[in-house]
Amino acid sequence: MSLRRPNDFGFSMGRTALAVLAFMPAFLVSGQYPGQIAKPDKGTPELRSIAVLEWTGDAGKPKASRLVPIAVLDRGELQDGGIYLARPQPLAISGEVEYELEKDGQPMGLFDIKNAGQEQGSWVGYGSWKPMPKARPAPPPQLAKIDDDVQSDVPVLHRKHHPGETPTGGTGAGAGSASGSGSGDSSASQAPPPDPDRPTLHKGGDASGNSTSTGTGTTSSTDSSSDSGQPTLHRHDSSDSSGSGSGNGAASSDDPDRPVLKKNKKQQAADIAHVDSLPDVSDPDRPRLKRGKSEGYALNVIPSLMGIPQDMQQMVAVSDAKSRPEHPWDYTWSNPDDEANMKEALEDIARNALGLNAPPAPPAPAAKKTTASKKSTKPVPPPPPPAELEGEQFRVFELAYGSGATMVLQAHTAGPLAQEKFVTLVAQPDLYGHPMVLLKNITDGAHLDETPRMRLVDAVDAMADNRGELLFELRGATQRQFALYRVLRGQAEKLFVSGGGDFGIERE
Repeated sequence: MSLRRPNDFGFSMGRTALAVLAFMPAFLVSGQYPGQIAKPDKGTPELRSIAVLEWTGDAGKPKASRLVPIAVLDRGELQDGGIYLARPQPLAISGEVEYELEKDGQPMGLFDIKNAGQEQGSWVGYGSWKPMPKARPAPPPQLAKIDDDVQSDVPVLHRKHHPGETPTGGTGAGAGSASGSGSGDSSASQAPPPDPDRPTLHKGGDASGNSTSTGTGTTSSTDSSSDSGQPTLHRHDSSDSSGSGSGNGAASSDDPDRPVLKKNKKQQAADIAHVDSLPDVSDPDRPRLKRGKSEGYALNVIPSLMGIPQDMQQMVAVSDAKSRPEHPWDYTWSNPDDEANMKEALEDIARNALGLNAPPAPPAPAAKKTTASKKSTKPVPPPPPPAELEGEQFRVFELAYGSGATMVLQAHTAGPLAQEKFVTLVAQPDLYGHPMVLLKNITDGAHLDETPRMRLVDAVDAMADNRGELLFELRGATQRQFALYRVLRGQAEKLFVSGGGDFGIERE
């Protein structure tokens, strides 16, 4: 499926496609792309756009949705998708651009951009969610053609001939004895008697020529002169007005009920110029002349998602000119108990970061030495249960084949927003089977604009190198951004932040 954009830039945007095909003057994009833009070489990588689809309602049939452009990979560098080649809308959300929706690296559907608009100063795209196209079923296997000339070993059933039955092939003794001049009499004697009501076909012409003769000169029993009551079919000859055969033709032509085929000649209407009003025309694309200001040729804006509702869901969207193989990011543990142990250890770290764990009790004073009979038998109280984590999410990724597990845990405390505390942890197992924290984000509801809350969206191959990056939403009190992190060699490195820079700094 190939989708092409109008003649604005000369780009070819195929299925998940954003590719530069023509020259663009430098003054059009001098504010956001330095240097001259020339026609790329064959070895230049094509564009790859990363975005986030946000919607409410059911997956596949959302009530409202929008697509937020994040980054565009151009010549190996990540550009801000919200302003990349904007004229006025960015290239990533231009009309007829198609995105592939992914969850854990597996395709979940397609999203076609229909229109774009601005929400709170940022560009977003509107469109429709479509299911993934289904592959055509394989054609049924064709049976091998049987050659009749080749002798087959398959047994064949034949009908058994009973005594006294006349062979169908006419090769029996009775058939062989009847030959020569008596063949006609023999066949006539064996044939069933003729049906008197059966019509007989005769060659048109003279009635005297209707009688036929056999090879011995004898007259056939079907002579029309001898059987006057038997119906006879004659050839119709309209040019012959006399003779014995002309009477039937004249009678048939004089039949008033006989159907006649004639060429239908419709009378053409006169060419008269007139104008009629069409009030009942329902074609929405029919041009109409109206008085007043022109409304332009813009698409109708699809109902959009405004703000950040509580039931909003997010999914990664990728638009690429090349079809790349699927790469699932889920990690499979060799021992299911390891996942439970890692999750329990990270939850304990998150409780300490949120201040939910009670401080350690001071050491008890040393007891005086007493005799064995006076030892205390008071039972030791069990430790209190761990505090509950609100909104806990724990996910494990394999960001590259054979790279091991990368764990992400995020949670917060209960209470009003101003009193809530948020924590996000990115960790990997160490050599001893304990979680090693690579990134820790801690903030509270009163300082979200200074230190935004990190919310995991999903893993995505942003650099088109078959390695996954972690995509986070940096959500503040009045603004938000998106950031890509690469986990490599025991470190979590920030690759890209949308919006031109961080509005907050992570703190531990």
